[in-house]
Amino acid sequence: MTLQQIITFCLALPGAREDFKWGGNRVFSVAGNKMFAIIDSLGEGLAFKVDADLFLGYIDRPGIRPAPYLARARWISMDARQLPLGDDELRQLLTRSHQLVVRRLPKRLQPGLLL
Repeated sequence: MTLQQIITFCLALPGAREDFKWGGNRVFSVAGNKMFAIIDSLGEGLAFKVDADLFLGYIDRPGIRPAPYLARARWISMDARQLPLGDDELRQLLTRSHQLVVRRLPKRLQPGLLL
């Protein structure tokens, strides 16, 4: 996937919006400020949340590392210019990241955001 395809995909998820924070990083969030993906200001890095039980398995893969400052929340990071994941797997993981965040929202905010 290209960087623009990743951006378009993230924004197509239910309730997703884009903000620029921390010196120009693209932050994709849902329900106002609940982040599910980040593209760094240079467009070189992509980070997103993964399931806690899969976190260690992903960071063992070449090209994937714990996301700086967010690893304790089970976020992974990778080079967006040479993605170590296939397009389908990346779409699934971005969708799962979105859903992990949505499921932690209060029940009254979840309708229309769950897939």
